[in-house]
Amino acid sequence: MEHVTHDKIPPYFNEESEILILGSMPSKKSREAAFYYMHPQNRFWKILEVIYEEKIKDKKEFLKKHHIALWDMIASCDICGASDSSIKNVIPNDITAFLQKTKIKQIFTAGKTAEKYYRKYTYPILKMESICLPSTSPANCRIPFEELAKTWRIIKEYVKEEAN
Repeated sequence: MEHVTHDKIPPYFNEESEILILGSMPSKKSREAAFYYMHPQNRFWKILEVIYEEKIKDKKEFLKKHHIALWDMIASCDICGASDSSIKNVIPNDITAFLQKTKIKQIFTAGKTAEKYYRKYTYPILKMESICLPSTSPANCRIPFEELAKTWRIIKEYVKEEAN
């Protein structure tokens, strides 16, 4: 069991962000890279490329263009490796205070662990429903890529389309 603190990766958002995708806790690879979903086997970025039919060259520019904010539910916890099921002693991030700085109109949780902690710590205060999407983590490889992409496509319904 290792104590992990999520203090090197701030929430990613800008004034135009309309949806927030909440993970549970960044992987070791993400913490090392200081950005979200950076494990090479995580399917998050590949899913977004399929959904938006666009190759991602710059992750932050892509998120900005599509009004997507990213953060995680957990500020710190005890965890064994990358196993969400081992998480103990959770200190949550203050999602409510964060949302006051944004135009977020829908929250998505990336996986059941993020949803569990959203329901426990944030929903009772915020009373804003979240939509739980399947995790894109390599640990969730039982869901085929095509099915995962089809499920994640819902995020586009909550973001205004840009006029070209």
